[in-house]
Amino acid sequence: MAILLYVHAEPMGGIVLGPSVLGRSEKFAHTIFPQRSVMVLETMANVGLLYFLFLVGVEMDIMVVRKTGKRALTIAIGGMVLPFLIGAAFSFSMHRSEDHLGQGTYILFLGVALSVTAFPVLARILAELKLINTEIGRISMSAALVNDMFAWILLALAIALAESDKNSFASLWVMISSAVFIAVCVFIVRPGITWIIRKTPEGENYSEFYICLILTGVMISGFITDAIGTHSVFGAFVFGLVIPNGPLGLTLIEKLEDFVSGLLLPLFFAISGLKTNVAAIQGPATWATLFFVIFLACAGKVIGTVIVAFFHGMPVREGITLGLLLNTKGLVEMIVLNVGKDQKVLDDETFATMVLVALVMTGVITPIVTVLYRPVKKSVSYKRRTIQQTKPDSELRVLVCVHTPRNVPTIINLLEASHPTKRSPICIYVLHLVELTGRASAMLIVHNTRKSGRPALNRTQAQSDHIINAFENYEQHAAFVAVQPLTAISPYSTMHEDVCSLAEDKRVSFIIIPFHKQQTVDGGMEATNPAYRLVNQNLLENSPCSVGILVDRGLNGATRLNSNTVSLQVAVLFFGGPDDREALAYAWRMAQHPGISLTVLRFIHDEDEIDTASTRATNETDLKVPKMNMDHKKQRQLDDEYINAFRTSNADFESIVYIEKLVSNGEETVAAVRSMDSSHDLFIVGRGEGMSSPLTAGLTDWSECPELGAIGDLLASSDFAATVSVLVVQQYCGSWTQEDDMDLPESPVTSHETKSTYVLENPR
Repeated sequence: MAILLYVHAEPMGGIVLGPSVLGRSEKFAHTIFPQRSVMVLETMANVGLLYFLFLVGVEMDIMVVRKTGKRALTIAIGGMVLPFLIGAAFSFSMHRSEDHLGQGTYILFLGVALSVTAFPVLARILAELKLINTEIGRISMSAALVNDMFAWILLALAIALAESDKNSFASLWVMISSAVFIAVCVFIVRPGITWIIRKTPEGENYSEFYICLILTGVMISGFITDAIGTHSVFGAFVFGLVIPNGPLGLTLIEKLEDFVSGLLLPLFFAISGLKTNVAAIQGPATWATLFFVIFLACAGKVIGTVIVAFFHGMPVREGITLGLLLNTKGLVEMIVLNVGKDQKVLDDETFATMVLVALVMTGVITPIVTVLYRPVKKSVSYKRRTIQQTKPDSELRVLVCVHTPRNVPTIINLLEASHPTKRSPICIYVLHLVELTGRASAMLIVHNTRKSGRPALNRTQAQSDHIINAFENYEQHAAFVAVQPLTAISPYSTMHEDVCSLAEDKRVSFIIIPFHKQQTVDGGMEATNPAYRLVNQNLLENSPCSVGILVDRGLNGATRLNSNTVSLQVAVLFFGGPDDREALAYAWRMAQHPGISLTVLRFIHDEDEIDTASTRATNETDLKVPKMNMDHKKQRQLDDEYINAFRTSNADFESIVYIEKLVSNGEETVAAVRSMDSSHDLFIVGRGEGMSSPLTAGLTDWSECPELGAIGDLLASSDFAATVSVLVVQQYCGSWTQEDDMDLPESPVTSHETKSTYVLENPR
């Protein structure tokens, strides 16, 4: 819905304020919009339009078309031909004989208005639908780019024809002058800007003089193209296209985008709305023609696109979706219509009709595409979606999510403790999560090593640079570690989709994401951003692999770059179930590190209490209990087998302590946990989702953060130890088979006897 507001709010606001609604009152119109103020607003709107089209040209990458190949070109042409012919056909019924302009000019304006695609609006729609990084998203963006190019050429030709109706030599003059202007921009202006880029040393900001010179060039380009008979925005657009991609373009966008798109551009939409008089559309026949034009124009672009897409081997559904996306209207069509109205090609009725056509066509696209096209998610076939399933002699792939640089030190310490070795290296994908704001499109950015030293353009980039530098520094000083930094820019409501897609694409076994609270100076816990919690909850529900939520409490001091200096006391609280087995699997890997001391505390309930609870539950729930008991027995068997394998494999390690503690209820569990809080640096616990146990009975009633589970919430609470970090682990169980459950490390045994340190507390 956000894109509908973005596209429709400003023109609809202008329509409401204009002669269609409130402007019908002459008193209101003269009071709010006197003639002199309208002229000022229109001037500012045209300036904003000029710089906006310049920014669109700067942001466009013509190389995208070359990468996509002939497919984008043919799809763009196929999607333009039929709507153009439909517009030409209707122009004969809408053109009046008393008009002073010729039929050819009228055909060209209507054809361009119906066949054009709004490139900036399409980018926003694709971003909202999470299609911008898909194959259909890339094709539609490339086709829209080609479509825009043709639209500007046809618009220039239409203006030339409009001038030729007044002067027979004007069209020839306009075409020749426009070609000369483009040649000057390509062969003189672009080399000059390239010289400015080369002259500016790396690491320094561009001179304000150069920036002002370029911005002045935009105005001069608009003035020249307006003087030769083409619209001023054509000159600004071409001038933007010749700006080389790189830091200069980013600097210009950073300086102009907020002011232009936030203040000046809405004035253009509002002025367009003020020119629109819906009351000029009179009679049922005219309204019927309006809806007929909308239907035929949409159908024409869809049919033309489907035909071309079919010859390229695309499925029909994708072709229809592509055709709907290319029906996006917006700024470009509004420019065409305003030019047509200024040139007296379109009267009030036709102008109002075409404005409504643009609004309706764009408004229906997002809902229809959402229903029609649900891309089949290609399930990545890989088995090692958990740490427990990852073999000891294989690479461990971890996806680390970071919101701010504050999350970095503890995460790096945790990764250091994960014991990367030549036999089992760690591949780390670092994902900086950034909220989508403003006009920017949602995207996934893959960073290369940043060696230019050029200063960051904004706070977000500065944070990304800080995060990237920290992890690259860690990679340089740590052995058997590979780091790939990325940035995901998307709304918090859909941010988990980017995380899940990346995790599945990279075949990740474990995702680490920060808790939404951070430690305060007095040792308490306060929320940093409530939206972080939403991301965590959505990720737990949709993750394609295991997930760990890290509650950051320092993890024993600042970042250390030499992994040999890691010294941590780690404790695993084991209650049973897949999440606890995954927590133990991660701790098992950490325990191989010479600087890690591991304590595994397994909580066992009194058997008499279990039998009593089972008997009492049987009387209450009849047939449901046998299945519950079977599940419980199966999980208990898997727990025993995994614990036995762990104890046997680590029998000779004195740094590993295994303890069994018998407790009767949740109160005794809490007391046992609190007795450990001052002697450890990190607790690793399973989330325990779906596992009901009398050991944690009553704890969930007081949970503030259910996403941490009963024990994780207890450890993360403000009244618990302020110096202990907590890692809450949820194991991926979506596609497990019986073989996966039995995929244990080497040398599993059934005997409980082991040489590792063993302590039995509270014997009964």
